[in-house]
Amino acid sequence: MEFGRRVFLLLLAAGASAAGVFRGGTNLHAAAEEAGRSSGPGISENPFVHGRKSLVAAVGGKDLPEMVRRAVSLIGGFGPLALRGKSVLVKPNVVGGNENPTTTNPAVVAAVVSVLYEAGAKKVYVGDMSALIRGSTAKSMERTGILAAARGAGAEPLFFEDHDWVKVKVPGKYMKEVSVTEWIRKVDRVVNLPVIKTHEYAGYSICLKNFVGATHFRQRPYFVNALHWEEVVTELNLAYRPDLNIADGTKVMVEGGPWEGRAEEANLLLASGDRIACDVVGLALIKSYGRWKRLLTTSPWEMGQVRRAVELGLGAGSSQELELVTASLDGDPAFHARMEKVKSLL
Repeated sequence: MEFGRRVFLLLLAAGASAAGVFRGGTNLHAAAEEAGRSSGPGISENPFVHGRKSLVAAVGGKDLPEMVRRAVSLIGGFGPLALRGKSVLVKPNVVGGNENPTTTNPAVVAAVVSVLYEAGAKKVYVGDMSALIRGSTAKSMERTGILAAARGAGAEPLFFEDHDWVKVKVPGKYMKEVSVTEWIRKVDRVVNLPVIKTHEYAGYSICLKNFVGATHFRQRPYFVNALHWEEVVTELNLAYRPDLNIADGTKVMVEGGPWEGRAEEANLLLASGDRIACDVVGLALIKSYGRWKRLLTTSPWEMGQVRRAVELGLGAGSSQELELVTASLDGDPAFHARMEKVKSLL
C-alpha cells in the first residue's frame, strides 16, 4: 500500500508540474482570515436539527428535483437558509473526467441548481477544482456532463484554479492555515454536493472529502502528509462549514475508488446540515453492500476522517446525536429494506 501510494504521489506531482495546472490565480491572497469569522457563508450553527440531534434525510426515487425538495423538507426546508436574493455556490465532486459515481451525477447537479432557484436564489454557481493531473477542471466538467447540466439549469460554472485564494488560519494538528477558493467567501451560501464513494487512500469520499477540491492544489492531503491523509482531509474542513450538504447516492461506489470501482444503483439522495452525520449515513450505506473491506469489521464512526472530525467538534459525535429520516417517492420496498439495514449500522 505504501509503495503504491508513493508511486501515485510521484506521478501526480510530475503530471501537475508538467501540465502547468494553474492558468490564473496562482498567487494566494495576501490577507489571512481566522476560521469562524463573523460574516459570509457557513457561519451560523447547523439549523437542521431535531432537539439536539443532527437530522439526515434519505429520499429514494427517480424524480431528482422532487427528491431534492423532499430531502430538504424532511430536515426543515430551505427557510433557515433565507435564499431569497442570495448567491449560492454548489460544490460537486469533479475529481476528473470519469462519469458518475466517480463524479457527481450531472442530473443531480441540474436538479439542485433548479431547486435553489425555485427556492429564491438570485444567482447560482457550480464550481470545483479537479485533481488536474488528468486535465483541467473545465475539461473534466465537460466530459462528465456537469458543465452542460450546470449551464442548462442556469448556473455559472467556476474552475477554481483560474481564480484567487484566501488564507484561513485553523487550529489543526497538521494544518495551521488553509488556502480556500475565494468563491467560498464571495457567495452568500454554500451547498456541498458530493457523491457517495469509497476511496483507496482516504477511506471514503463524501462531504468532508469533497472540500479538498475547494482548497489550493499545494494543500492536497497527499502533499501535506500522505501518512495522515484522512486527518488532513478533515482538518481542511476547519476553514469553512457548508450551509447545506446534499449527497448524491443515485449510484454509490461500494468498492475501490476514487477513480474506478464497483458501483451499485441506490437511487437516493441524502440531505443534512451536518457533514459528520451525513458522512456516517453514507458510510453505513456503503457498508450495507458488504463489499468494502475497510468497513466490514468496523463502525462508520471509526473511519479516520470521522474520528478526527468528531475530535474537532465538526458535527455529531455519536449515533445518539444523529436522527435519520427517510422517504420513498415511489414506495420501493428495496429502498425501505436498505434503509433499515443502514439504520442498524449507524
